[in-house]
Amino acid sequence: MADRPHPHQLQVHPQQRYEGGFKAGQRGDGGGPSKGKILAVATLLPVGGSLLGLSGLTLAASLLGLAVATPIFLLCSPVLVPAALVAGLVLAGFFTSGLFGLTGLTSLSWVMKYFRQAGPPQLDEAKRRMQDVAVTVGQKTKEVGEAIQQKAKEAGK
Repeated sequence: MADRPHPHQLQVHPQQRYEGGFKAGQRGDGGGPSKGKILAVATLLPVGGSLLGLSGLTLAASLLGLAVATPIFLLCSPVLVPAALVAGLVLAGFFTSGLFGLTGLTSLSWVMKYFRQAGPPQLDEAKRRMQDVAVTVGQKTKEVGEAIQQKAKEAGK
């Protein structure tokens, strides 16, 4: 009973060891990175460095432009702040209306797809339910109309 494993125990049998880092590539399979990797690093290193340099120049130009334009912004702020606020609200309204339209189109598309997939028995059931609702609403409307006429006759006497 002691040498039988319990059903809730997990037995792990490792298949291979991880030697880590560059040791895995030094087993005698050519040693070192492949020519493709060397070519990729040699190509991408100057491209990455130049893009990093351009991003630094862009940041410096942005900070310099902000330092020069800040006094102008402060002098014109009674005009610029409301204009920026109105422009932001207009853009927010435009994007919101677009999202509402997209949501509506998506909903209509989903409903059309649902009704196309629904077979005739489901459509017949839906029609029957709609007719039942229409009859119920008509009945209630008639009862309310009769009650109003009744009260009008009582008020007239």
